[in-house]
Amino acid sequence: MPVITCGGMRFQQSWEDIDPKDLDAKGQVNLEETVRYAFANGINHFETARGYGSSEYQLGFVLPTLPRDEIIVQTKVTPKDSEKEFLEAFEKSLKHLQLDHVDLLGVHGINNLDLLDKTLNKGTLAACRKLQDQGLAKFIGFSTHAGPATVTKTVQTGEFDYVNLHWYYIDQCNWPAILEAKDRDMGVFIISPCDKGGKLYDPPQKLVDLCNPLTPMGFNDLFCLSRDEVNTISIGATRPTDFDAHLEILPLFDSDPLGHITPILDRLQSEFSSVLGEEWMGCWDQGWPSADETPDEVPIYHLLRMYNLAKALDMVVFGKMRYNMVGTAEHWFPGVLLDKTDRKKLVARVSEHPMAERVLEALQEGHDLLKGEEKKRLSESGS
Repeated sequence: MPVITCGGMRFQQSWEDIDPKDLDAKGQVNLEETVRYAFANGINHFETARGYGSSEYQLGFVLPTLPRDEIIVQTKVTPKDSEKEFLEAFEKSLKHLQLDHVDLLGVHGINNLDLLDKTLNKGTLAACRKLQDQGLAKFIGFSTHAGPATVTKTVQTGEFDYVNLHWYYIDQCNWPAILEAKDRDMGVFIISPCDKGGKLYDPPQKLVDLCNPLTPMGFNDLFCLSRDEVNTISIGATRPTDFDAHLEILPLFDSDPLGHITPILDRLQSEFSSVLGEEWMGCWDQGWPSADETPDEVPIYHLLRMYNLAKALDMVVFGKMRYNMVGTAEHWFPGVLLDKTDRKKLVARVSEHPMAERVLEALQEGHDLLKGEEKKRLSESGS
């Protein structure tokens, strides 16, 4: 497994399956060049999903031309209501990929305990085992946008070989789940480290200065990969050159990654404390449930996280993008924003926090700073 994965969510033509006659030749050339460039540079793990529109279909024109025993192909299928429905979805994936098997099959989006139950008891896991028995899928994992409680419980079932999850410098809440996964010798794949990890391909100048001499992307790459518990980070490339900044950082990974990032970590922590206060930084995240545990309430942890990043690191553009996705896509981005919640209920929830008044003030300030037009998931916006 390479430490960099070629993620296939962003380079496809459409978020829907497409008719072959509508395939854009120029876009297909770009996709194939991106895949070949990745492979030529040692990136032999290609990740896609049934839910990524035309990604599987378009990859089906290039992956079969690569040496099959030298590539690791992963696709993902969402939990279904029956074994039959899951098998039918996977059959379509395999047909589009034009392969006789996939190396890794992920249950896509176990984002809450209801979806875990559906996976375990409604036929999805049974279908995965059948596919393994038939040699159509070698290893079974899951992807998730959930918080540590749900991810940890899913890991603890012992049913999965790997996990795709969110964890990076600006959001480390899933670390307990990662430790749990490694205790079970599971693979740990970090998803969206550049986009959901901070829109690091378009960082504010303050973040650039604080990460010097590394780029914010390079710093985050090393932050993730310096942990032995992390196996690979997924790069959602749109063109061949999107890999270059990540490839350039690998020599540092091979030498002393912690030595390169420790001064940056110290500067970032110092800036958070200087702007927001040491007391705040020591307790702001204490006691908050994750959004998947309270889908009909304000996701306090994530809203305060956006507030901290905007105030201390000038990550306002990123904050607005993420803040306004809350509550827009069911279990993918659960919760409600401050202007849609019961104020009395919120005050009661916050009252036992050691800085309860400051929490309420920060939530309101963050809302005023970041609230804008409602955003959609990338797959819903079609862009």
